[in-house]
Amino acid sequence: MVDFQSRDRRTKGRDDDEDDEAATEESESVQEETDEEPAETGPEEDATSETASVGIAVVTVSDDRTVDDDPVGDAVVDALDGHELVTRELLGRNHDSVQGAVDALVNRDDVDAVVTAGGTGIDTRDITVEAVHPLFEKALPGFGELFRQRYHDRVGTDAIATRATAGIADGTPVFCLPGATEAARLGASEIVSEQAGRLAEPDDGDTV
Repeated sequence: MVDFQSRDRRTKGRDDDEDDEAATEESESVQEETDEEPAETGPEEDATSETASVGIAVVTVSDDRTVDDDPVGDAVVDALDGHELVTRELLGRNHDSVQGAVDALVNRDDVDAVVTAGGTGIDTRDITVEAVHPLFEKALPGFGELFRQRYHDRVGTDAIATRATAGIADGTPVFCLPGATEAARLGASEIVSEQAGRLAEPDDGDTV
């Protein structure tokens, strides 16, 4: 007599063994896939890290320098390597002259940004900030804050005596740097060179 119950138990046992074996193989396969090292991927490109080349006008404000002897202007131009120098001017410390020059420059089609150097200190003749600020429809206080923070690393608390500032005039970014050569080079190389292109062509999607 055939013991069907016994045969069923034996058959079930074999089926269970086969199922266990299949499950084990599947588990090992999954584990192998998990253990595989992920494919190497390059760093994600950050569109905001790219700096657009723009046309820049450089204006030195000084009573004791000439076009042929202008180390601070030279420092700014050198620090803005990668951008196009559209024009370069040297003006005395005269409120109306500085204001008129900057106003004319921001209205030029070939000028995307303006950088002034000099006239941002506390002397009575330092009139650049007073001359340029009325032209701003948008002030950029963060520029002065960041500049003084970095300049502090060079000169300590003397950094508070500089009134370096920036703003947007007629849609054009204007940066006012100190007349000290190293200070102007610092601001131009570490801030202006990176931000001029971004501020000249702002992304409408920015939420800053």
